[in-house]
Amino acid sequence: MRIGAIGDIHCEHVSLEAVLRYLQGAGVDRIVSVGDICDGPGDLDRTVELLRGAQVEAVAGNHERWMLTWQMRSLPHATRADTLAPDTVSWFSSLPRTRELATPQGALLLCHGLGEDDMARVLPEDFGYALQVNQSLWNLVHARRWRYVIHGHSHQRMVRTFDGLTFINAGTLSRDDAPCFAIIDLSLGEVLFHDIHEDRISTSPTVARLAS
Repeated sequence: MRIGAIGDIHCEHVSLEAVLRYLQGAGVDRIVSVGDICDGPGDLDRTVELLRGAQVEAVAGNHERWMLTWQMRSLPHATRADTLAPDTVSWFSSLPRTRELATPQGALLLCHGLGEDDMARVLPEDFGYALQVNQSLWNLVHARRWRYVIHGHSHQRMVRTFDGLTFINAGTLSRDDAPCFAIIDLSLGEVLFHDIHEDRISTSPTVARLAS
């Protein structure tokens, strides 16, 4: 199975359109989004139109939760729900926090932070005490339910394995944070991170290996 994984979008509809066009020509079996779709400089109605048109399987992030409950609306580029098309708001309201997907290698959890906790994260540089106290991380590991977790929130691309559970952070489309997306090839055991420059996609990806 080949999965196109889109990290935190933050309303970057121009980059999103280029990414979806690339993925649709790349032979992926499904496309997923890890949430934080809103709160950015672009057109959110257009962003959702693109996601729905490409049948992207999405989850909600903390920014969707904040938008729908009118929290943190003083953030830069914060989206107001009353400026959106009713269908857009309805779509956001329908998003789950997590999705479980079946793969030939085992179950995959799609989420924003770590499981149900949309504010939790694990970073590429986390070691020692930072890992020991990350209860949301170990709750997922000790559940022994999934083989992979695709998540976002930190905006940092990452592939790390903890006791047999591999975490894949798809990064972000946000123009200020080294925008990228990922193609996860479970049959080859690799993740290809493609850099994004506005509407241009790098054809020389960075490759990370999945634990066997």
